Amino acid sequence: MKKLAILALGVAGLLCACQNGRQGAVSGPITTGDDCIVTITSGQIRGYNDDGIYTFKGVPYARAERFMPPQDPEPWEGVRKTLVYGPQAMQSQDMKWNGAPTDYDFGFQFKKELNSEDCQMLNIWTPALDGRKRPVFVWFHGGGYANGSAIFLPAQEGRALAEKGDIVVVTVNHRLNILGYIDLTALGGKYAESVNLGQQDLVKALEWVHNNIETFGGDPGCVTIGGQSGGGGKTSTLMAMPSAQGLFHRAIVQSGSTLRQQEPAQSRALGCAVVEELGLKPGPDVDLSQFSYEELAAAGSRATRRMGRGGFSPVVDGKYLVQHPFDPIAAECSRDVPMLIGSNLNEFCYTNDVPYTMEQVRERLLPRLGEEKFEQYVRDFESVYPGQAPKELLNTDFRTRGNVIRQAAAKQALGGAKAYVYLFAWKSLVNDGALAACHGMELPFMFNNVANQREMTGGTPEAYRMADIVSNAWLAFIKTGDPNCKGLPAWEPFNPDENPTMVFDNVPQLKKNHDAVMLRY
Repeated sequence: MKKLAILALGVAGLLCACQNGRQGAVSGPITTGDDCIVTITSGQIRGYNDDGIYTFKGVPYARAERFMPPQDPEPWEGVRKTLVYGPQAMQSQDMKWNGAPTDYDFGFQFKKELNSEDCQMLNIWTPALDGRKRPVFVWFHGGGYANGSAIFLPAQEGRALAEKGDIVVVTVNHRLNILGYIDLTALGGKYAESVNLGQQDLVKALEWVHNNIETFGGDPGCVTIGGQSGGGGKTSTLMAMPSAQGLFHRAIVQSGSTLRQQEPAQSRALGCAVVEELGLKPGPDVDLSQFSYEELAAAGSRATRRMGRGGFSPVVDGKYLVQHPFDPIAAECSRDVPMLIGSNLNEFCYTNDVPYTMEQVRERLLPRLGEEKFEQYVRDFESVYPGQAPKELLNTDFRTRGNVIRQAAAKQALGGAKAYVYLFAWKSLVNDGALAACHGMELPFMFNNVANQREMTGGTPEAYRMADIVSNAWLAFIKTGDPNCKGLPAWEPFNPDENPTMVFDNVPQLKKNHDAVMLRY
């Protein structure tokens, strides 16, 4: 019987916690005195000092009317308290468990938050307000383009990474789903700029960082952007947005390598279909301010079903997003931006409830591969990962991994700054290994937050050692554009002939073309 239990931390784990960025060992005072007040472009804000890490939550970086491009926030008088997280973007609760949690929900510990259309807020963690110029890491959350927030996962808190690396960490909320990614430009009139609004929010957040981060001890000339899953897609897309050029200098894409986005003919047709579903005739006189979010979301669902679409996402509109991010090659505006790109070994494997036999695996894969190709798939898999259980033929990811290689190749083809590729293969033992090295498993490790998400990692000594290694690599890249660091073998930049990949496991290894034969499936 499967145990719904967290592995015990143990004495060795506690020692690792104390050694590695004091994960979970914060014991000093929290203060909110006058030394926690700073002046930014819109006024004064008060944060708090969390045992030496100055923390500011729910800081407005923009404001926007519905479906309008973001503007600077309204200035305020007096001192604004920024002591608690701001609201998340309007969204459904589909990613939040309702009732008995699955292995997936239990491991990820999703947070439920307040929704608001006024969601353009960010959070900051910094070691000091001393005028020094520290590297800055700006994080974009996952959840596709429809769900999520800067804090919907405990691993995404920035305190531990800021403390360990002596850097400034910023996490961002922005508009999502129909409010952030509908294309209404076909209507004209006041909606002529209503496209890629979620991405416009992210550019506005980066402008805010550029204009204000020195106040928080950060360097506006050393900004790394990054994200996982949908956050990786947003990061990929920013690489092809000229309005973001110069606002960031390095980029990290985790399990979200995005090569192409929508074509404008598709996105404009979908925008018009939504208007029709609301009972209106598309044109410059349309006013969508009269509808509730629930009415808009329902109309969006009907329109996407009618048109056979999967949802709302960025579009190559020609102004904000000028080309497909990495097809055929990276955009010229990203030539000088080094990249760290990778995926996880098991990605969308979240349960061990089905003990797949080889016959069950065959039944699942034959419709897609056919008999002859299936037999070749089995032989090729055995050559790459010998001795694995039959279920690993289904659980091991090659699709996301293939996009990683294609993105790195497109970046390399542009010339300029280098790309480094990784594969996160460390498997959690929680719940009899149900999560393995699944989608998002690397988050507690690169954020140095094993203690925050023991339900996912198990909190074992091995987990703490892995977090030390992985967070060191991320910090090295954030600081220098090169992830080589103590504890890793030499990490070579990507080249398409050898596909050098740093495989993160209990013993990290640099492998070359180790799974190339599988990337054709």
